[in-house]
Parts: sequence; structure tokens; C-alpha cells
Amino acid sequence: MLRTIRSHRLSSPLLRKGSRNAAGSSAVTYGSIIAGYAAELVALSPDVVLASSGSIVGAFQQASRTVPIVFVTTIDPVGGGWVESLSRPGTNATGFASFEFSMSGKWLELLKEIAPGVKRVAVVRDPSVPAGSGGLAAIQTVAPSLGVELTPVGVRGAGEIERAIAAFARSSNGGLILVGPTSSVRRHFDLVVALAARHRLPAVYPNRLFVTGGGLISYAPDSIDQYRRAAGYVDRILKGEKPADLPVQAPTKYELVINLKTAKALGLEIPPTVLARADEVIE
Repeated sequence: MLRTIRSHRLSSPLLRKGSRNAAGSSAVTYGSIIAGYAAELVALSPDVVLASSGSIVGAFQQASRTVPIVFVTTIDPVGGGWVESLSRPGTNATGFASFEFSMSGKWLELLKEIAPGVKRVAVVRDPSVPAGSGGLAAIQTVAPSLGVELTPVGVRGAGEIERAIAAFARSSNGGLILVGPTSSVRRHFDLVVALAARHRLPAVYPNRLFVTGGGLISYAPDSIDQYRRAAGYVDRILKGEKPADLPVQAPTKYELVINLKTAKALGLEIPPTVLARADEVIE
């Protein structure tokens, strides 16, 4: 029996209530909701679980160290403590990592390629998770060679994001990078896309969904390909192999998605060399 839990399932009214009351007395939190779902599914005694983010993997491992877990679109599984190493996980979890932190530096290079005048970049990330801190560090490594000044922006709440981006946009030559994809960042994707449009900030995103939702450009692993490959691991586990012995796999397929309508609204002309590399162009 295969059970799945995806991060988008967590956008329920209960989760939104917990988010609104984060500074108040409510005990409902994002983590407690994930833990509840995990405990509920583990009680069904599944043969294997398919999980779609690191926070969900962690919740399942807290609920059980024996139920096999195959993860996809998960960032830094070693740093998160879900596996002992990529080559030999050594736990009840294995799967397919989203990307290496060095990829975040490529987002900055891409931003400069499509908007050469950008001198300042707001980096929206969750500093409490490895993807946020590691992604920012990779961008900081690349920034000096590109002549870019960075401004980190947290994601603790919509108000924090809106105030920080509005303040950042008061000066010219700005751009934006959204580091992820983590569940905490995805919760605010509508807001970030809207703010980038309002303040005319060219922005690079970590998932094509941001671009189909009105964002400018994304460069990321093909998540559908990860699910296809995960099916092979599920099959092997159902036939008796152990997650501990199946190495964590890196992405093999990346996709570049560009929204030309958004580029036109920003007054940007995407270089032909970038368009030629695109896997999808939204017009």
C-alpha cells in the first residue's frame, strides 16, 4: 500500500488559521498539522510513503523509523538529518533531492543575464531551514563577481515580506530571487509575484508554477521527472529492497521557463540566447 502526503494539502483553513495566530495563543502550527497527518497515515501501516518535502519527511520519521519513505523535491536531505549520506542513506528514507545549493548562484547569474542593469537583489528565503541559509550563502559567493549588493528578506509573515520588498524597491536597479522551493516560501508565492510586478522588479523563481502564475522566469529541476523516477524506487522497495541501501539521486533534468508577457510589462527584452535555452515560453 502506497500513501502520499503533499505540501499543497497543507494549505487548509486550519493551516491558515495557525499562520494567522502564530503570534497569539493558538497551538495550531504548520509543523503540528504535518505531524498529525503523518501519524494518521503511519497508523494505516503503509508499505511505503511518498513524501514531497523535507518537512514532511521529518514528520514521518518522527512518527516511524521503520515505514519506508521515498521523497521527492527535497532539499539537503543530509543537512536535514533524514539520511546519513547521499550514497548510503542508512535510514528508512531515500529518494530524489531537488538541487545543490550552488544552483542558487546560477539564479543570480540568470538574473544578470536577463536584466544586466540590476545592481541590487532582494533574496527572499526562510533562514530557519537549510535551503534558505545554504541558498543565500551560494548567492553571496557569486554576488561580488557580478557587482551585486544583496538584501536578505525573511518569510515569517506576509507583512514582513511586503514591508521589506517595498523598502527595497524605493531605490533603483533592483531585482529579486526567491530561494526554495520550501513549504514556507511556497505559502507566499502569490504575494511575492504580485510585489515583484507592483514594484517592477525582475525576479527569478525556484519553480515553474511561479512563472505560470505571472512570475518572470524560473530555472529548476523538473519535478514531474522526479516523481517518475520515484516510482522506480517505490517498486524496488515493494519488492524487498531497503531505503537505507538505495542512494539519494540528484536531478537529471532541469527546465527553464520564461513568461514573455511579464517581461514586456517590466520593459525587458529577453536575450535570444536565453530564449533559445528555454524549455517553455509563456506568451
